[in-house]
Amino acid sequence: MHLSDVSWTDADAAGTDLAVLPVGSTEQHGPHAPLGTDALAAEAVADRGTDRYDGEVVVAPTVPVGVAEEHRHFAGTLWVSEGTFRAYVRETVASLAGHGWDRVVLVNGHGDIEALDGGVGMGHGGPLETSFVRALDPDLVDPDRFAEAAADGADGWGEWQSGTNLAYDSAEFTDSGVVGDPGESSEAAGEQLLAAAGEALADLLDAVARREVPAATDDEN
Repeated sequence: MHLSDVSWTDADAAGTDLAVLPVGSTEQHGPHAPLGTDALAAEAVADRGTDRYDGEVVVAPTVPVGVAEEHRHFAGTLWVSEGTFRAYVRETVASLAGHGWDRVVLVNGHGDIEALDGGVGMGHGGPLETSFVRALDPDLVDPDRFAEAAADGADGWGEWQSGTNLAYDSAEFTDSGVVGDPGESSEAAGEQLLAAAGEALADLLDAVARREVPAATDDEN
């Protein structure tokens, strides 16, 4: 059940305490991919996971703007502070809980796709994220700009010294905003990523739904 698509009476009739909150970002993903890549990813994983889960789940509207100031030099990127973001997500979760959906799973579409493919370093607008978008909506990706994105991009995320990234702004190390080569992407790879993420979310939802959580007492912080 997507809250955005139903009436309050339908929401009131939901027979579950389980909810999903997709969290995205509005930030550059190179000249070839949309600013809404992370929100699209979060929504797609939420949909696939809740479809795979054997039970009812309430899906909240996606949080579209997150912490993305490191991409501020690229037009269209929007951001809020870490404190604002934490408070917004926390209060949204609290409002879900206020209606009885107090088992809430956050689906983060901002930076977590890479974790689904072991051994691949952090990229941005590279083969993994581009594959994901190609699987969701190929029309949102411009393959004619892949070569430009890679040529003006970077092979790694910033300048590292002693395990520390010395760069803050992505514009310091990539002119196109891209890290990695989107030309290595494919729709098939994106579908594999979506399937893996959806399966993982379904398993997590099942675990959260089954978990016994003791009630907090008045003397607990």
